[in-house]
This record gives sequence, structure tokens and C-alpha cells, in this order.
Amino acid sequence: MAEDKDQKNLNQINIELSEEVAEGQYVNLAMIAHSNSEFVIDFIKMMPGVPKAKVKSRIIITPEHAKRLLMALKDNIDKFENHFGTITQSEEAPKFPMNFGGTIGEA
Repeated sequence: MAEDKDQKNLNQINIELSEEVAEGQYVNLAMIAHSNSEFVIDFIKMMPGVPKAKVKSRIIITPEHAKRLLMALKDNIDKFENHFGTITQSEEAPKFPMNFGGTIGEA
């Protein structure tokens, strides 16, 4: 019994989440590049009418982890759609800079 408990503790990972990171970042664009040894994913926030966008986070992962991420996203999207219904996609490709239908303010 004690050996089973010790083995369980060896397999646990203590993950720390700071308050700043827990707040999250809103992004509406991801750009992905890769080499033979890594994938680089830039998460970007674009604002309507603003010709400049800011990378909010850059994640660098191995090809194996990229594939695991792809499978995990698919699994979660399937679970989401089973619970909430199909996610619809526009046939139209995004236009840049994005315009969210509001008026463009001037100062």
C-alpha cells in the first residue's frame, strides 16, 4: 500500500499559476511557424481600425507536443460541441485590419 502511494506521489506534478497569468490574455489571432525541431505560436490581439497588433504571448513547443496540443484541442472542441452545439465558422476569411462593425473613432 505504501509503495502504491509513493509511486502516485512520484507521478504528480505541482503546477503553480500566478495571479497575473491566471487573469489570462484575450487574443483573436494566432500565427504559427515551425522548424525541424520546434513550433512557435504567437498569440496576438488585434483591435479594429488599428494597423498595429501586439503579440501577447509566444509559446515554443516541440513537434511532439504540438501534435499532443492538436489532439487535446480536438478532444475539447468535440466535448464542447456535444454539450453546447456545433461551433459555426464563417465562410469568409478574416480581413486585416479587422473591423468589428463599429464606427471608427477619431480624437
